Parts: sequence; C-alpha cells; structure tokens
Amino acid sequence: MKTPPIVTPQEWEAARQQLLVKEKELTRARDALAAERRRMPLLAVEKDYEFDGPAGTTSLSGLFEGRRQLVIYRAFFEPGVIGWPDHACHGCSMMADQVANVVHLNARDTTFAYASRAPQPDITRLKARMGWTMPWYTITGEWDKDFGVDQWHGTNAFLRDGDQVFRTYFVNNRGDEALGSTWSYLDLTALGRQEQWEDSPEGYPQTAPYDWWNWHDEYDHPELAQGPMRRAAAAATPAPQAPPGPSGRDRAGTGPRPGESPGVSAAPQ
Repeated sequence: MKTPPIVTPQEWEAARQQLLVKEKELTRARDALAAERRRMPLLAVEKDYEFDGPAGTTSLSGLFEGRRQLVIYRAFFEPGVIGWPDHACHGCSMMADQVANVVHLNARDTTFAYASRAPQPDITRLKARMGWTMPWYTITGEWDKDFGVDQWHGTNAFLRDGDQVFRTYFVNNRGDEALGSTWSYLDLTALGRQEQWEDSPEGYPQTAPYDWWNWHDEYDHPELAQGPMRRAAAAATPAPQAPPGPSGRDRAGTGPRPGESPGVSAAPQ
C-alpha cells in the first residue's frame, strides 16, 4: 500500500488547516440544505394507515406519540428477507446499531420509529437480542408502498397538526447511510434543530443553542438541562476579579465564568 508522505508536525498542521477550510464549507452547505428542507412544501396524508405495536393497533397519527414530528425508517425484517427470522437485513441492522438514544429527539418534539412487516412478537424478540430500544411497528396496510419503501429501505419525515399528518421529506439509498445521530435526524425534519442560529421561516419554534441539552435520563427535569444549569452556576459564582494590567482586563472581559464554556449561546461553527 502506497501511503501519503511522512511530514513534520508543522507540515501536518498546515495540511489540516488547509483541509479544514473545505470541511467548514461542507458544514455550511449542509446547514443551507437543511434550511431548504424546512421550506419544503407539505404533502397532506389523506389515507388512513394502521400499524401493529406493543400496545395494539394504532394509526399513523398514533405513531407520533403525541409529539409534533415523526421520523420513521422502513427496515426489512420479515419473511423472504435474508436473516429471517433471526435477524433483520444486514443494512437495516447496521442502521439500527447506530441510532442514538431517541430521548434526545423526543426533547425536540420529535418521535423516531422503525417499521417492518414482521409480527410484533418477532420484533420484540429481535430488539431484545440486539439491544435495540427504538419504537418498532408492524406495517399492516399499504403504507410502505404509498411512501416508496415497499421494495427498498428509506426514511420518511412527517409533521402533525392535530389529527392531520403531512409528509415533509424522504431520503433513501446512500442518503440513509449517514443517519443515526440526533442531529442528522433533526436536520431532515420540517422544524430542524429548533435553535436560534438556524435559518428557518418566521415563527418556527427556536431556543438558544445548546440550552435544551440534557442527560438522557433527566429530560423529565428541565431545570437540569444545560442552559438552566449554566445560568444557575453563573449566578451562584462571583465573577473573577481582574488583576491589574492589560492582560488582566483581557482575561476578565473574554473568559468564561467557572462552570461555563466558550460559545454557550453562539451559533455552531
């Protein structure tokens, strides 16, 4: 194998900085694309669809679990698929392995779920074997055919207004392979990450960046989210006294207080 050249630390850092310029361009392009998704037209879902779940039969609206948004991945786990009945297909199983804890999506009024044609007892058994915890429903009607996922995997995003459901986005093929993180799913949705730095239409729900972040087992305690905790720590800690001299003024004027970190309310870079 022919490898790149071996260089000095200074040359390596120069090469990294050169590549970083392009990486930042890619990040901003990805943000701009997500902003366009938030301006996609809505497609009303007019048909009634039913799914089987752990608690029995539910509708597409029921899959939202009372939240405003739904992201649903069509996984292939059913008779006729490689791996049945012990496993879902290889690709869908790799996708399931990389799904982050869905409670962080729930905190942004978004539900994430899987859907397959396997019966619920088989889904329950598979989830237990593989350690997967996301909601996983059984498709019983033509939902997969109507939404482009009867022959191939794909991720659909929906928005709910009362009982009316709208399709807002769809991605499949290699568009799926980078999904799995909280951010990747939120960037597919009509409301996005719902943070103030985002380019969203007027009136969309938005909060200060990072403020809502919480430990995955503490979202029922919003006072423990990052923003409230940082503000409480700042209020309880006296500001450091600046030593005399220009360097002291610089430190006092720009450094974070104890318990804080730079960029707490700034847009992601």
